[in-house]
Parts: sequence; structure tokens; C-alpha cells
Amino acid sequence: MPPSPLLECVVNVSEGRDPRVLQAIAQVIHATPDCYLLHQDTGHGAHRTVFTFAGTPAAVFMAAEEVYTVADRLIDMRQHRGTHPRSGAVDVCPFIPVSGVTEEEARAGTQVLGRRLAERFDLPVYLYADSALHPTRCNLAAIRRGEYEGLTEKLADPEWQPDFGPARPHPRLGITVLGVRPFLIAWNINLHPTATLAQARQLAGRLRGSGTGGRPGLFPGLRAIGWHIDEYDRCQVSCNVVDPDRTPLAQVYLTATGLARELGTEVTGSELVGLVPASHLRAAARGFCWETDYAQEMDLAVLVLGLNELAPFNWQDRVLEEAVRRAVRTAHPNR
Repeated sequence: MPPSPLLECVVNVSEGRDPRVLQAIAQVIHATPDCYLLHQDTGHGAHRTVFTFAGTPAAVFMAAEEVYTVADRLIDMRQHRGTHPRSGAVDVCPFIPVSGVTEEEARAGTQVLGRRLAERFDLPVYLYADSALHPTRCNLAAIRRGEYEGLTEKLADPEWQPDFGPARPHPRLGITVLGVRPFLIAWNINLHPTATLAQARQLAGRLRGSGTGGRPGLFPGLRAIGWHIDEYDRCQVSCNVVDPDRTPLAQVYLTATGLARELGTEVTGSELVGLVPASHLRAAARGFCWETDYAQEMDLAVLVLGLNELAPFNWQDRVLEEAVRRAVRTAHPNR
């Protein structure tokens, strides 16, 4: 059984090309007692890696601090170039209460961690999402706007003084953003290799809740941008499903398929980044099957969403609950 209380962290690090750095980060997470590294998702083109780990709240906050220790030693944002928007070496560090821990307890932990990071590393720290101390800082995109290269100008603005730390960017680490948020599904919709970046951006604008050109989009619980990924030599619509309970993956995917045809291209599959709660993946199979069991629903959801297109997709490795159970069994075989 998974430990309780259980807190998840999905830290996004601005490094996707140096195995030495990624191995060092994975090692400090593994070395933290009562903390379990569940998944590592590395993007060479994005030059970014997402580490998903979970455990008791004290252990997870301790492991997160150690990730910053490695970044301070091994990452220099002055040399960083990638396709993903970013403002810092540890770009964003979200925490998600899973079981036995309240949102209030998790928020208090982010405040303690934010102060420690600011003091230890002389690092500007912003609290976002449910930890935000200012309404304008709930949205990660607003904090990140201008990215690393625009930090000096941004931090000179009185409206953008950090919550902790100096009002100047750290030359190597930039800034960091952390906070408590609900489950978010990071997910990319793949377009045909002949699709253009303009088509990807048009499709993203039609789908995302904020829309484009002053017109709202179709899915209020979706954020999306169009980008080109060199390692796949194709464009994608990169999505953050910020309200997965009201934004079914299958509905977004099938809608994107129809809209892509209107724009003169095709959706060919999709790519899940990190882990997904079982309920949201199973939901993608509903309406396409009759009286199937759990495993059959999962297999069908993978087929419906085209998750096998870019690489083999094993749902047992990518469902949050399955990953936690396996990690606990591996660490404590007699439990």
C-alpha cells in the first residue's frame, strides 16, 4: 500500500541533455528516506526534464531542496537554450497533495521551503497556484513571461518583487517558482510531419481556454501552445490540462483531430509527459467499449489517444497509483 500521508512533487528542471546532471538529481531523490522517484521524463529539444516523486511530506520537501542543491552546482542558465519557456534552472516545483495531507499543510511547507531556498542560494522565489500570496501570481505563465532573458527588467518592476529572496535574478539559477496545485496533466498532441508551426499555433489557439485573437477557446481547463520539436522533426500542440475533471482527454483529442483537418493537417497521436491518475486515463476509454475490465480500459485508452505513436507506452509505468505501489514494493519488499 502507498504510504500515508502522501505528497507528490513534479519538479521541472532546465536540463535535458547532460546525463551527468540528470543522474545526480535522480540520485538525491532516491537517497531521501521515505521518498520514491516515480518517473523521469526528459526532452532533448525542450532541454527540460520532469522528475515525479512522492512520499511523506517531510521527505518530499527534503528531496526537493536537494534538487536545488544539485542545480546550484551543475546548471548554468546563461548557457541554456531550448524550446520550452523557462525562467530558472529549477523552473517550477509544484506539490500535489495525494492522501492524508491537507492543502493548508502543503501550502505551509512551500512557504518554509521558499524561505530556505532564498536564504541558501540567494535566489528569487515566487509562490504560485494555490500557494500564491498575490492574485497576479496564481498563473505560472504570467510569472514566466519574459523568461530568463527578461528577468533583470522584470524584477526591477515593483509589481514583480519576489516573495522571498533578492529583487535581482541569480546569474546561473535565474528564479524559481513553487507552490501547491491540483493534478495537472502535461500532454502533447502530435501533428503530421508536414504540419507547419503556424498550423500548430492556430490549433492551440482554438483549443485552449484563453483562445486567440480576443476569442475564447473551446476548453476552459486547457492551456496550450504550438511548437516544433527538433528531436521528432514535427510540430505539436503542447498542453497543460489544468482542470482534468472537466477537460476529458478524449474529447480534447477528438476535437483537435477535427480542427486539424479544417486547418489542412492531421493529428497523428499524442504524448503524455510524466504520470497521470488512473481515473483520467480510464475516462478516455468510456464510450468506446462495453463491460471491459480495468486493464482492457487502460489498453483502449492508450489506443484512443494514440499514446504509442512516438514510443511504446506502458500504462503500468505511467499511472500514478501503479507507480507508487511499485516503488514502495521495490523499496520495502517485505511490507
